[in-house]
Parts: sequence; C-alpha cells; structure tokens
Amino acid sequence: MSENPFKVDISDSEINLLKKKLDVATFPDEIDEAGWAYGVPLADMKRLVEKWRTTFDWKKREKEINQLPMFTRDVDIEGFGPLNIHYVHQKSKVDGAIPLLFIHGWPGHFLEVERILPLLAHSSPEHPSFHVVAFSLPGFGFSETPKGKGFAISQYAETGHKLMLALGYNEYVLQGGDWGGIATQPQTLGYSLADSPVGLLAWIYEKLVNWADDYPWDDDEVLQWVSIYWFSRPGPTASIRIYYESYATAGTLPFGETSVPLGISYFPKELVLSPRSWSRTLGNVVFESEHEGGGHFAAHEKPVELVSDLRKMFGKGGPAYGVVSGKNGYAKS
Repeated sequence: MSENPFKVDISDSEINLLKKKLDVATFPDEIDEAGWAYGVPLADMKRLVEKWRTTFDWKKREKEINQLPMFTRDVDIEGFGPLNIHYVHQKSKVDGAIPLLFIHGWPGHFLEVERILPLLAHSSPEHPSFHVVAFSLPGFGFSETPKGKGFAISQYAETGHKLMLALGYNEYVLQGGDWGGIATQPQTLGYSLADSPVGLLAWIYEKLVNWADDYPWDDDEVLQWVSIYWFSRPGPTASIRIYYESYATAGTLPFGETSVPLGISYFPKELVLSPRSWSRTLGNVVFESEHEGGGHFAAHEKPVELVSDLRKMFGKGGPAYGVVSGKNGYAKS
C-alpha cells in the first residue's frame, strides 16, 4: 500500500460554518466568584469564542502545519480492513538513526510531536538521533476512523506496528503518554461535541489548563489545538470511542509479560501518579526520571526534558543503548 504526501486543506465552507455556529453561541450564566472551581470561567470562554469567531487565522496556522513532512497510507487492520492513516515522518540525516514511533494522547493530537521533532532528529556526536514517526490514531486528526465495533487497544497497537513495518522499520522504539481510562457512552456526548464548537472548546480547554503544570497557554495555541479536533477528518466524536471500546472488549491489559526495556518519565502534574513500586510492575523497567515540572502534555510543556530522557535511555551508556539492531543513533565516524 503506497504512501501519499499530505497537506491540511480545510475548505472555506467548513471555516464559514464554524464561524456561523460561533455567531449564534449561547452562554450559560455563572455564579459570583466561581473561578475555576465550577469549570471554565465564563469570561475565558467569551474571550476565546470571540477570537475564534473574528481574528483567529486558521489558514496561517495551516501553512505552518504543512511544513511538516506529512503523509497518508492505508493500513490493513485484521477484522476491520484498510484504514487510511495520517502521519508525520521526519527522518534524521544520520543513517543509523533509531526509528521512534510517537503516540499522542487525549485530548492531544499529532501536533504534540511538533516541539520535540527537531530535537529528536538532530544529529550530534553527543547524543543519539531518531527517525520519528508520529501518526494520528484512528479516529483522531486526519486519520480515518473505524466503523465497526470492537476497535480497542490491540487494534490501535496493530495500526502503529503495521505502519512502522510499511515504512521499513522492522525494529523501533516507542514514546507515548496517557490517553486516560474512564469510559462513558461516547455517542451521547458526541452529539454535543460534533454540533457545538463552543461545547468542544470548553470540554478541551478545561483539560489543557487543569492537566498541565501551570503552562502559559495563549489563546492562539488553545484555538489551534481545539481546531484540530473540530476540523478532524472523522469529527470530534470519534476520538472518544477509544474509551468505550477498550473497556467493552473482553480481557485486561497484560502487565509484566514482556522483556522489552521500558523507561518512565515522571511529571508531577500528570493525572495519576502511581507509586514507583507499582510502576515498576508494568514491565522490564530499566530507566526512570523524575522532573520538577510538567503534566499531561509533556511533549508540549517540557520538550527538552522529555527528549533528554530519551537520549539518556537510548544513548551511549544508557540502559537501552543498542536495543534496535544495527541502529544506535550515532553517525559512523
């Protein structure tokens, strides 16, 4: 199945429909001095909606996004057939660079890789370099969404693995964060998220603020983040089905059943901070690093720190150095 270059190109009609919906937005009232205790403050929402409706320039950001080396290709998933998958593929100049699959979380998307991409691909005799693949999970961003029931964790893993094989990476390392673990009835919530950009904005903005570690989000940053969901290929509802399917599918997650080296970076504002004694039961933990700041969106909030951990784990002297056969990340001298 062939690879096709990809560019984001949201039509004027889609942008105009968004603005029309924002034009007729209806806001709830708010009790005095509510702050963030009750959710997103009304003043924040009115400011963001007004900017989204009037001065936020999606097309400008679209041009910037399109500077990334993006592609699509069909990936055949057992029981579901081919899905058209969108991904970023940034190759290092180092022939022996380590192939790395980056997996975004929720409420994230493929652009979470944007800040760490140049750092990972950078070549230096001081640290390893990586060939980076960051794909939009099925149902997220610009990847196709499965239509059948039962597309759960194993199918998401199959998608990423088969994508890497198609790119010629028979062995690779992986970096991923957290997409959560609480299930609801996604279709019910989906009607609101798919029809109301204001509802979608509030839903995601709350997580961006509360799940980050005092990160200084600016309005353009927030609106770009939410716009990826609004303009996503399958719509914002598809991305929340991962929760239902993962719990509705029989079986549990296998822990401690692999010898693959595992590294864990601890960021203090992550949603759930397990004791290290628990985390070490996840598998063959060979690397741990604890940071003073950072939260749920580590690649976006703390790109330098996250990349440093990857370099330490897979670099010379690290516990996973040479884990990929014939590719240690360093240029041949």
